[in-house]
Amino acid sequence: MTQEQPGWAFAEIVVLWLAIMATTFAFFNSSKIAGWLMVPYVMWVSFASALNFAIWRLNSL
Repeated sequence: MTQEQPGWAFAEIVVLWLAIMATTFAFFNSSKIAGWLMVPYVMWVSFASALNFAIWRLNSL
């Protein structure tokens, strides 16, 4: 389970973030509105990634 392995959870969320960024750029190429609608999602996943990283680092001390 990723609850017990925050390092793997962080790796997984990085892959998710990369996929979201690729989708966002593709949406921007198709429609500016669609691209801008993805920005809050990118921001949320970025925030969740930072939290996950912080938890991982704090638990490894």
